[in-house]
Amino acid sequence: MCGMELASPRKAAPGDKVAVLSPAFAAPGVAPAVHEQAMERLAALTGLVPVEYPTTRKLGATPQERAADLNAAFGDPEIRAVLATIGGDDQITVIPHLDAALVRADPKPFLGYSDNTNLLSWLWTHGVASFHGGSTQVHLGPGPAVDAVHAAGLRAALLTGERLEITEPGESEDLGKDWGDPAALTEHGDREPTEPWTWAGPAHAVTGRTWGGCIEVLQQILTAGRFPADPAVLAGGVLLLETSEELIPAHEFGRIVRSLGERGILAAVDAVVVARPPTSSFDVHPNAVERAALRAEQRDAAIETVQRYNPDAVVVVGVPFGHTRPQWILPYGGTVTVDGASRRMWADFA
Repeated sequence: MCGMELASPRKAAPGDKVAVLSPAFAAPGVAPAVHEQAMERLAALTGLVPVEYPTTRKLGATPQERAADLNAAFGDPEIRAVLATIGGDDQITVIPHLDAALVRADPKPFLGYSDNTNLLSWLWTHGVASFHGGSTQVHLGPGPAVDAVHAAGLRAALLTGERLEITEPGESEDLGKDWGDPAALTEHGDREPTEPWTWAGPAHAVTGRTWGGCIEVLQQILTAGRFPADPAVLAGGVLLLETSEELIPAHEFGRIVRSLGERGILAAVDAVVVARPPTSSFDVHPNAVERAALRAEQRDAAIETVQRYNPDAVVVVGVPFGHTRPQWILPYGGTVTVDGASRRMWADFA
């Protein structure tokens, strides 16, 4: 188990209020129809009551304004969970304006990923567990329905706290329909069959607390000095790594993982879980063979680099918890089990 002790926020109950915020980019201000469908689905799936704040739809809100909404939500006893609408690019500038005393006084579940890695890691350093994954604008609002694995993780994170096996849904998309297209409300993006996960390292099970997230943001967090000086806080833990829609090449991914190795992070953990990466965007359109090759290049870079620094780590690559869809939500600071013998994975959403 990881040496870091964290508080697990109590779960919400149907009828409770949940804050829906834009700590980075205010996507609801660009595509309100997608946002409003997301709010309807959130209420239907969970029984919770979504509450918006001044910057939820405000494009160009300052870091101070966004932080004020986060502080208000974390400090309001009637708000029992906080969800991010989407990621973005500058959440690192919001973090200095947050009040840690509020989250410690009344820990509540926070769900987000991508640029929200800043907030996830900040909560972690202040002793509060949260959840990696979830974007109302990406995973709840678009398409014909919420993906089953995402709905299961959402309910477990917010309501039930159960232990779930993290399974492969068998299909994946890098992005959905353009939000300006009415079809975004009723159709998925282009989905394709997935490959089996790749396993490396010892054939045994590791259960540990998680840390990590979007690797481009982790690089920023470490550069800003917002991680404990001693990587031993991750001892026995599980490192989560995923990449964004910016589609960094495998060699750049490998360099950042190498930096984590030099920092002592790879040696500290007992397992590394790497997400299936997106390989296409609205501007970049590789064919199926090229996409598979790009995923293989990142897989090989991950395994080779982790094993160079920690040959005893259990490694699994391809788990759908990052920027592709369907997406699993995973505990962040909570525990997951990565079993290299049975080649299965479980998450405890307590």
